[in-house]
Amino acid sequence: MKMFVKAALCATLLAITAAPVMAEDFPFEDQIEGRQGYFQMVKFNMGVLGEMAKGERDYDAELAQAIANNLNSAAAMDNSLMWPKGSDMDAEGLSGQTKAKAAIWQADSDIGEKHKAWVAATETMAENAGKGVDALREAIGPLGKSCKGCHKEYKAK
Repeated sequence: MKMFVKAALCATLLAITAAPVMAEDFPFEDQIEGRQGYFQMVKFNMGVLGEMAKGERDYDAELAQAIANNLNSAAAMDNSLMWPKGSDMDAEGLSGQTKAKAAIWQADSDIGEKHKAWVAATETMAENAGKGVDALREAIGPLGKSCKGCHKEYKAK
């Protein structure tokens, strides 16, 4: 029994002392995971709309509208906490953890304007997605363009 207690104590002490070291090795872990999850959700929803627009999936007005509403809500969300300065791919300790370029946080960055374009495109999609496949097709081009506008300048390949 004493061995078990000693082992448990050692494991606890190791966990307590290792946590700060791991946090230093991977700063902004929660923020980066949060924004990666956000973009995974966007990618999934955009994929379904894209399949409908291309005819690879049957058009479903109710589903298209629900997805468009989800994307619009996601675009309107204040996710600034997921984007702290210094959480870019070139920051010390973040190599390979993120594809966000440091240009996002530079004084001349137009990331705010790019975000406004994304919000406007999701609003247009939400207004049109449930009105037929032609309306969906018309709205999906500008939506994809708004995504690429950010990715081209601010995301590494």
